Amino acid sequence: MVNHVESSHHINQKETIDVSYESTGFFSKLVADYLSGNENLREFYKHPVSIEGIRASIQERKAFKTNRKLLVASLTKQYEGIHLNALQEQNLQSLLGEDTFTITTAHQPNIFTGPLYFIYKILHAIKLANELKLQLPEYDFVPVYYMGSEDADLDELGYIYLNGEKRIWETNQTGAVGRMKIDKAFLQLIDSIEGQLGIHPFGNRLIAVFRECYSIGKTIQQATLELVNNLFASYGLLIVIPDNAALKQSFNSFIKKELEEQFSNKAVSETIHELSKHYKPQAGGRELNLFYLIEDKRERIELSTKGYTVTSLNKNWTLNEILQELEQYPERFSANVILRGVFQETILPNIAFIGGGGELAYWLELKKVFEAVQVPYPMLVLRNSFLLVKQSFIERIKKLCFKIEDFFADEMVLINKLVKRDSENRLTLDDEIKAIESTYNSLRNTAATVDTTLLLHIDSLQKNALKKINELEKKLLRAEKRKFKDEQHQIATIKRILFPRNSLQERIDNFAPFYAIGGKEWIDFVYNHTFAFEQLFRIIEY
Repeated sequence: MVNHVESSHHINQKETIDVSYESTGFFSKLVADYLSGNENLREFYKHPVSIEGIRASIQERKAFKTNRKLLVASLTKQYEGIHLNALQEQNLQSLLGEDTFTITTAHQPNIFTGPLYFIYKILHAIKLANELKLQLPEYDFVPVYYMGSEDADLDELGYIYLNGEKRIWETNQTGAVGRMKIDKAFLQLIDSIEGQLGIHPFGNRLIAVFRECYSIGKTIQQATLELVNNLFASYGLLIVIPDNAALKQSFNSFIKKELEEQFSNKAVSETIHELSKHYKPQAGGRELNLFYLIEDKRERIELSTKGYTVTSLNKNWTLNEILQELEQYPERFSANVILRGVFQETILPNIAFIGGGGELAYWLELKKVFEAVQVPYPMLVLRNSFLLVKQSFIERIKKLCFKIEDFFADEMVLINKLVKRDSENRLTLDDEIKAIESTYNSLRNTAATVDTTLLLHIDSLQKNALKKINELEKKLLRAEKRKFKDEQHQIATIKRILFPRNSLQERIDNFAPFYAIGGKEWIDFVYNHTFAFEQLFRIIEY
């Protein structure tokens, strides 16, 4: 399917090509089956991705009491010192109303937003919220970015790729990344990327935004709040930082249940047992799915013979003691991946969650966890995926007589295809292989009349003969490739740029080079190509 869209001032868009996720080869069987509605997955989610599914999700959410006043009060406090525009203020106040619901995506506070899909997830939440406002005008919908700021994996969150080069934040800080503070090393990182971005029309403007958001001493979660707000405030996006004592206190009854009963592990174990009959489980969970979060530490709470322990902090509690700790310091208790979603869906009046393939995989393990605490399970929507391709690359691909979607294939597959297609010499030995097979079939017939025990020997001879022919065919192809060095170089270059590190562009590249060239209009450009309900991988020529 090819769509033609009018071009914009700075970004001259040519055409889009939409392909199935499965055809790209970059998504799991589980994702493909979820999108196709495969019966093997039907028991693991609640609502189909459709307007009917949204209606059903709304009705279920209406029956659940969300503490809207607490949410609005917490967000109001969180945004102190940050200007909210009229649309954001309207969205914030509308959350007090029982007919307002959120469309949520979640992600850790990767520095400078991390890979491109961080941007795509948020735009998808915004597009779906806006689409639902049109289709269901009796309700209101607010797009939300839920920040996973308690994640402690700095190795995953503390770097970006700019034009193929990995830039790492070298810091010795530990614990929840969201609580880490901007230091001199971070400012040096901004200095190091300034030259790369500053040569573009909006590069210096973006660097100025980075310097303003990531100022010395500020926490990563605060800096991320300010950066994401800068990028998406005009769309009315609201951001939730869940590392918040008041919000966590509202979740205390579930934490208490987890401490007393370890309910989440029991629930998810049952699901994994069933799910693993057809798929590889994404997240196994633990006996107790909680962390202890204090200052610069986030460590697992584990069961012990005496009760509960955090070994690395030399802390031990009886049940009564840890419940008293929970009541006094709710902010010290942090849900892991198994309970994080329940917390999110408890504090937000949410009806749809937008996540990547990995997120969908672990959310499909969680339905019984939600049922165990009677929290509504949202509609699960696979986030949009894009491949942004410069017009010059499209032209180079066409000169090679390929289509852009062909480049999802491995580099060697493309090279072999081109050489076999364009060579003036015959490089396949299909006729010879057929002749060998015919010869050995004839030998079998002859031998069978003499001694059937010879048939195994003939099979072995045929296998060796075909092996030699296949090796010769590979040598022919290898020799012919030498005549196509330029084409091989072009294919390798295109693959390296469009699929960095043999992965999808959106999983590696950062948004900064695109924004430096196109400015805010680049975000608008991607938003205009964002799907609400359609589940297709979109290739955009620009």
